Amino acid sequence: MGRGPSFAALPADEPLEEPTTSPIQATESDAALVERVLDGDPRAFAVLVRRHEHVCIRFATRMLGTLEDAEDATQEALVRAYRALGRYDSRGAFRTWLFAILINCCRTALLRRARRARCIVADSVSVARAVAEQAPDASEYRDAIQRALMALEPPQREAFLMKHVEQLSYEEMAAITGAGTSALKMRVRRACERMQSLLEEDFDARA
Repeated sequence: MGRGPSFAALPADEPLEEPTTSPIQATESDAALVERVLDGDPRAFAVLVRRHEHVCIRFATRMLGTLEDAEDATQEALVRAYRALGRYDSRGAFRTWLFAILINCCRTALLRRARRARCIVADSVSVARAVAEQAPDASEYRDAIQRALMALEPPQREAFLMKHVEQLSYEEMAAITGAGTSALKMRVRRACERMQSLLEEDFDARA
């Protein structure tokens, strides 16, 4: 059974209390749920987790290469988000704010990995669970794509995934990363060129 985030993962020093607020409606906006949490109803954060943890784990798996590392980064990002909710600006999208935290957690994980001089090795089972559904005979292509992704420099991989997997706008990407849109467009273009070259090399080697 997976170790994915559950809140159960709320900070241990903040126990759940019986809420006095009205029942949570499935149609409530992210901003409204944040307000509920700040007003003392931590159940609302569990709803936010259910809405966003899947895309967080998907992104982190592709960034870090293994489901275990992705779950750790997502768990850390969600705990940080919970503790920092008072700084969330409801004029912006909650997903954008959360992704900025998640990307920092992924960057930290990659730095720790580099310090330990460990290679980034994709876990094919984890990747298979994280990637979008593809045709049953596409596993060879899927694995080649993940190998190419993991060979990209982290900033290029990050930009490529945000644009072509999460389908964020360049404005959203800029808000998340702090980089300018021109720089992000360049990262995406270079990532695409590098991916094409790596895939050609991969398939030529096995032809």
